[in-house]
Amino acid sequence: MRGRFRTARPGPRGTHLVGWLFADMLLVLALVAMGDQGDPVAAERAAATTSASATTSAAPLPAPTPTGPRGVEHDPVTVDVTGDSSDTAGLAAQIRTATEPYAGRQAAVVLTFGSNRDPGAGQAYAHTVNGLLAQARPEMFRGTTARDFISLADNPRHASLEIYFYTG
Repeated sequence: MRGRFRTARPGPRGTHLVGWLFADMLLVLALVAMGDQGDPVAAERAAATTSASATTSAAPLPAPTPTGPRGVEHDPVTVDVTGDSSDTAGLAAQIRTATEPYAGRQAAVVLTFGSNRDPGAGQAYAHTVNGLLAQARPEMFRGTTARDFISLADNPRHASLEIYFYTG
């Protein structure tokens, strides 16, 4: 008869899952709360459209100015530069020429991929190129976040920049 009786574990079963359940429920609650928030810019535009249709004035109302934070475009503009890292003036000139069609816009994020089989050398080249952004176009790259990455392509002295511009 000794082996027939099992000793019960202390506490109810499954209590170790209570913390995870609470965390999951809190996450769902946060997602529902964030999804319930309206778009303030769209609400202002809808209010302006409604008030414009209610008035019979012949003069059109000016477009509302956005009051929320600026967005960042989803698709980057890709720019390639090639040259020796000691030729900073030449690299800056290449950046200036390649970004000419986007003059007047402001970059939010720049991801620079320096090509080299040696990861340290590739990242150092990307760092050098990112250091020339403000010299090439100060108005475009003022306050821009720039990150140095590597591309393991066997093409030293080459960098590919992915520039993400602000919308509007």
